[in-house]
Amino acid sequence: MFDDESMALSAEVGRVLLARGQMLAAAESCTGGLVAGLVTAVAGSSAWFDRGFVTYTNAAKMAQLGVAPATLAAHGAVSEETAGEMAAGALRAAGAQVAVSTTGIAGPGGATPGKPVGMVCFGWAWAGDDGVRVRTATHLLKGDRAEVRMQAVQIALRGLLQP
Repeated sequence: MFDDESMALSAEVGRVLLARGQMLAAAESCTGGLVAGLVTAVAGSSAWFDRGFVTYTNAAKMAQLGVAPATLAAHGAVSEETAGEMAAGALRAAGAQVAVSTTGIAGPGGATPGKPVGMVCFGWAWAGDDGVRVRTATHLLKGDRAEVRMQAVQIALRGLLQP
């Protein structure tokens, strides 16, 4: 199902999180559970993966992850602000130490002015003694829907290796 490169990346994330004693949670919109799918394709991932949230609608983002209605109104679902709140919300909801989020426009439709097909926003959150640290990024990905989604999964996991 997943290519060798993706499987190796997922296994590496697992080794790093296991070494740190950290559990991962995922909050996904445009990737629709593919991050969780790739992570759980690695045998033994239950030692470092807690749960995933597929929050495709704004209502789900608010109810499951605590994304603020004001954030969605001001910035939209596809924004770094929303991605950051999704990651922080997954961290809180799961009680995990690390979380990743994806929200974007995989296509072929759905583009809006300033938000083209292939635009994906990411959030990474880490719980520490000094509180929660969140990092966000936006990437403009090329390809069809499946290619955009798989590139997003790989970027999401790579971001976990760069705390």
